[in-house]
Amino acid sequence: MKIKEILVDKTDSTLIQFIRYVFVGGAATVVDWGASLLLFYVVFGQRFPTVSNVISFILGLITNFIISTFWVFGESKVKNKLVEFLSFAAIGVVGLLMTIGITKLCKLKLEDVTSLYQIIGKVISTAAAFFWNFFARKILLYSKKSEQ
Repeated sequence: MKIKEILVDKTDSTLIQFIRYVFVGGAATVVDWGASLLLFYVVFGQRFPTVSNVISFILGLITNFIISTFWVFGESKVKNKLVEFLSFAAIGVVGLLMTIGITKLCKLKLEDVTSLYQIIGKVISTAAAFFWNFFARKILLYSKKSEQ
């Protein structure tokens, strides 16, 4: 596998798309985490973790959609861009619900043990949501018809 193939060429290879999605996920995660932690610790004074996660999710989702549609997956099976975005977002909402559930569970179980429960929850939920988002989007929105 050559660098140009991984970084530049259009591809239907799930492996190359996954590698690219790691970078896209990284960029979206930086946006999500940065916004989440800024909102949670600075804006809301360690209150409203769900609100922090929802706002940061939307910012990360927009970042992810823009880069994914142009660099990772290419052409969607869905021809209408609004429907594509809404479908992309719906898949991401499952990841958001995972994030909310996991961070709430971490708060419930870890708040008395450590003040880092929000960060611990974000680490766990980020990994779970990453795999869900990539494979659900690949299969439901961007796989070739013959692959289904």
